[in-house]
Amino acid sequence: MTYEDLKQRLETVVDPGFGKPFKDVNGIKKLVVGPTGVVEVEIYLKDKTKHEQQLKIEIIRLVKVELGFPGIKIAFFDSEYLPEGEKPIKYLAIASGKGGVGKSTVAANLAAALIRQGKKVGIIDADVYGASIPHVLKMEIKPLTATEEEKMIPLTKDGIEVISTEFFMPPEKPLMWRGPMLGKMLVHFFGGVQWQDGIDLILIDLPPGTGDVALDVKTYVPKSKVLVVTTPHVNAAHVAVKAGLGAQQINHEVIGVIENMSYYLNAANNTREYLFGKGGGELVAKKLGVPLIGQIPIGQPQHGDYLFTAKEETGKIYDAIAQTVMTQMT
Repeated sequence: MTYEDLKQRLETVVDPGFGKPFKDVNGIKKLVVGPTGVVEVEIYLKDKTKHEQQLKIEIIRLVKVELGFPGIKIAFFDSEYLPEGEKPIKYLAIASGKGGVGKSTVAANLAAALIRQGKKVGIIDADVYGASIPHVLKMEIKPLTATEEEKMIPLTKDGIEVISTEFFMPPEKPLMWRGPMLGKMLVHFFGGVQWQDGIDLILIDLPPGTGDVALDVKTYVPKSKVLVVTTPHVNAAHVAVKAGLGAQQINHEVIGVIENMSYYLNAANNTREYLFGKGGGELVAKKLGVPLIGQIPIGQPQHGDYLFTAKEETGKIYDAIAQTVMTQMT
């Protein structure tokens, strides 16, 4: 068997996610036969979580049994092929250097602002140990359903689709998983969810810092962009810079910085009071070489929820941020 014979046979293997042979869906990106005859191949597969094991057995049987090669090493990746007329899903990770800066509240309000502009939006609550998006949105916590293809159907609140570990755990029970379990859950979050057709943007609410999840996002959605959240305080700003630099180090594009809890608007004299100092957002933006795209004041929505409406001043700030974000996501 020659290299060309091997390539032609592998290209006829069908990707079950598309129902088409690898040749038609760019399913084989690397194919090498080493000096000892061992084959190395990279397979780009749709619905990798569901079909990887099945395809692995099929390819090993083809290469070793039918074609007689002495061995094979297979690496599977998520397919980047898009059928004609289908648009790619865009991802924006919301990151922070430390906890307590309001990252999840910013993510939820940004999603609501995008919905007001007619966008289809989802949120992956990737802050697995500190999942809070369902509570910010005041969602009913209940088990998820699935499609016939065994993909999870996210829950929806006010048009925002959400996937979170909160939907899998008993109330108030702490999640005590080691790294491997965390990785398995993220695999399902990024490859096993049936989002609505034509979804415009999926926000990823990252845990604080630069740990495992931030690195895993690079694997699952290598083209994700990043928005960094900080407060005006210099201590929060210095740590936020590290989060942004970490994202840039793994080749994620940081599109901007949001300064949360930027100031308190004193209604008595209509002046801004800087309870947490000034300049943190500008410092982070300057060091990352990106714009400061919004400064969110301290305050609570008029109706006592976490989400601001379009009629409120803070809601208008989020609307402006949403417009900027969508121009940066093109």
